[in-house]
Amino acid sequence: MVQVNIKLLSNDKLLIPERKNLGDSGFDLKAAHDEIVESKTVKLIKTGICVEIPLGYEGQVRTRSGMALKTNAFVLNSPGTIDSGYRGEVGVILANLSNEKLVIQKYDRVAQLVINQIPEVVLMPVDNLSDTERGAGGFGSTGIK
Repeated sequence: MVQVNIKLLSNDKLLIPERKNLGDSGFDLKAAHDEIVESKTVKLIKTGICVEIPLGYEGQVRTRSGMALKTNAFVLNSPGTIDSGYRGEVGVILANLSNEKLVIQKYDRVAQLVINQIPEVVLMPVDNLSDTERGAGGFGSTGIK
């Protein structure tokens, strides 16, 4: 089990992220204030919390699938990364692609937070890479269907 400390920026315990169901990977992040995201715009939605993610882990801020499907709004940089050294307020960069304004009320679930372990990685400069069947093919090189 990994412990992630949460600091509330007010005494509002309703802003503490929660998992709705046993086994859910994401904790629902809630809006700390009423907000309006106009059509075809992007807005930073504050959550009223700071997190202390342990070294060797990251927080990922992701779109809630139901919100994307029902409102055509999503986390613009999904997944947004919260590094273990960051101690500021968690924000959600929300993009509204719909033709209607999006009304967000305080405590609305606007994104989800997933905690992932990050492996220690060493990048090693080399002169050549091993060959594969795919090679340098990318960006649709295997076809669309």
